[in-house]
Amino acid sequence: MEEKIATTTTSDLPKLAVAPMIDWTDRHCRFFHRQITRRSMVYTEMIVDRAIIHGPRARLLRRDAAEHPVALQVGGSDPATLAQAVQLAAPFGYDQINLNVGCPSDRVQLGCFGAVLMKDPALVARCLSSMIEVAEVPVTVKCRIGVDDQDPEVILPDFLSRVQDAGVTQVTIHARKAWLQGLSPKENRDIPPLDYDLVLRMKARFPDIQIALNGGVKTLAEAQDLLGQGLDGVMVGRAAYHEPMAVLGGADALWGEDHAPDAFGVVQAMRPYIAAHLADGGKLNQITRHMLGLFAGRPGARTWRRMLSEGAARPGADLDLLDAALEEMTAAA
Repeated sequence: MEEKIATTTTSDLPKLAVAPMIDWTDRHCRFFHRQITRRSMVYTEMIVDRAIIHGPRARLLRRDAAEHPVALQVGGSDPATLAQAVQLAAPFGYDQINLNVGCPSDRVQLGCFGAVLMKDPALVARCLSSMIEVAEVPVTVKCRIGVDDQDPEVILPDFLSRVQDAGVTQVTIHARKAWLQGLSPKENRDIPPLDYDLVLRMKARFPDIQIALNGGVKTLAEAQDLLGQGLDGVMVGRAAYHEPMAVLGGADALWGEDHAPDAFGVVQAMRPYIAAHLADGGKLNQITRHMLGLFAGRPGARTWRRMLSEGAARPGADLDLLDAALEEMTAAA
């Protein structure tokens, strides 16, 4: 069995979280974001339950102890395999396990999980109940307000009631419908209209469920406004990835903490981590691709992005390239 990594169980929904994003929120991205915010929750990419059971588990679930608080998001629709995946993931010490009921991609639909599960809330409830029975940490769910021709005013409260009865106390709601036919995953992030009011009404209707909102939030100020309206948490996706300092740099103030890191200091904090990765045979761009937006909006940001995006993938690229790009930023400041 894998060596168990220490965990700090997070029993409350975090005020701010970085959304799980396939191909983006890998362990290097999560470590990078942790240098900017100490308190915001970070999530893994969605990992299918059968991949955890039958795949390269150690590689899929590997993480750094510094990532806390960190949640593992899983995909699946079979209560037994989801429970097995939760048990196998336990030694890796994630703070929460999150079930994906929101991804609209064709591949996910073919696997009968993700947003398509909004059509079968009873099955979702059975899955969650099975996961909770074996979990050592809170089990949460991330969902949509509905899919296709469903009426969100009807489907969402029924969904929340069922998952609450299953034992779930924390739900993140992407405040858009998902159109499973006719729209790509990218279009599903923008075209269906947002309905924040519905999510706020659900919070009022289900006061015992901690509810976070996801979808369309671009700034920390917007997140603060939503929290002020009574939500327990806000999840930010692409904005946190592309402009991490703007969204995450002041996030710890939500917990009353005076922690506002400097972007130059973040680069320095990443150097030992990058050095260890390179020494282990890793590639520079595997980490620096997540750092391209670190200086977004500042003089020299375009040069920073160009130097890293063009140079970090070249054979032999190392910390010298990172230092050279940082020197350009220092000169432009």
